[in-house]
Amino acid sequence: MDNASMKFIVPAATALGCTLLLLVLRYVTFQILRTWAKKTATHLDDIIFDSTKYPSIVLAVAISLQVGLAFSGLPERHMGYLGKAIHVIIILSVTVASATLAGRLFKNYVQKSNIPIPTTGLAYGILKGTIFVIGILIMLTDLGISIAPLITALGVGGLAVALALQDTLANLFAGVHILVEKSIRLGDYVRLETGQEGYVDDISWRTTRIRMLSNDIVVIPNSRLGQSVVTNYSEPDKKMVLLMPVSVSYSADPEQIEKILVEEAKKGAHDIPSLLDEPAPSARFIPGFGQSSLDFTLTCQVAKFTDQSLVQHELRKRIFKRFKGEGIEIPYPHRTVHIREERGGKERTASDA
Repeated sequence: MDNASMKFIVPAATALGCTLLLLVLRYVTFQILRTWAKKTATHLDDIIFDSTKYPSIVLAVAISLQVGLAFSGLPERHMGYLGKAIHVIIILSVTVASATLAGRLFKNYVQKSNIPIPTTGLAYGILKGTIFVIGILIMLTDLGISIAPLITALGVGGLAVALALQDTLANLFAGVHILVEKSIRLGDYVRLETGQEGYVDDISWRTTRIRMLSNDIVVIPNSRLGQSVVTNYSEPDKKMVLLMPVSVSYSADPEQIEKILVEEAKKGAHDIPSLLDEPAPSARFIPGFGQSSLDFTLTCQVAKFTDQSLVQHELRKRIFKRFKGEGIEIPYPHRTVHIREERGGKERTASDA
């Protein structure tokens, strides 16, 4: 076997042997750590395994190529080029693994803790994007490319891009402002000034998605959302006061009506889902004297905004049945019209129900 063949076979065999060795060590290490992780209650170890599973293979191959390259005996110039290419592969694999791991750890930390930070696509993208930018800068520095002129060029070019992408950048910064201000979070039930209402499904880099009760998605640009008047029914607390109007005949006793309303609301708090017994329900003779009825307002507490319909539905059935049993009349609107005849001087009265 001639020297030329040996110069190829020796580094190739070295790289292959080193790859097999590193892969075996990786497999054994992962098996030991996975067995240990099964005994722990946290999911952090599973996240680390999933995030580093494939990048670790690329890293092992890149290291093996670097070792094989050391035994190749190639000219210094070729060695430099190939070495830099291998370094780029290593940096990219570490960057991908770091970005994936940081993103998953961020989501897991926010979900497990009570801190008010939404795990939206925008926050997740900013975190991963920052890590990728750092990795690319490190890669350029390793390749011997000065990043100072690049940053200057990006600054000049960025001005032109900013002018061309005003709407896109406005949506991006509006989304960041929404996240930082924390006025709207994932899962909040909101109503826009245009009338649409629903749950905040996602806040991305350009738009905010609101899932309506009909399961339709309303997509709103972040810049427009930031300038709109938004009612958030989930802040500062998801609990909500329910004001339910009840009207009875003028022949009814106000104290009896107040007692019946409170009693039915308290009974319903034990049977109706989402109707809370604290604070205690109350009834008030407000707004008071109507055109054809005595008007009361029953005040109670529900767990969240979307529970209003069910609670009112059940309470009205209970109150109607109780009124019917007590003989309390719920009046129909009626109007009394006086008709005067000019010639005879007589006056007639007609009642219009």
